Amino acid sequence: MKEVMVEGVDVEWVALILEAKKIGIAQETIREFLSQNGARELLVEK
Repeated sequence: MKEVMVEGVDVEWVALILEAKKIGIAQETIREFLSQNGARELLVEK
């Protein structure tokens, strides 16, 4: 399986971000989690 990167965030991270938004986790909470876990900041629009 080919690994894909989107603005420094791999597909698995993107899937987790989308799921978090789907269940109502706040955008700022998602950004904070990403920054604490070494991922590049990713703008997540509603």
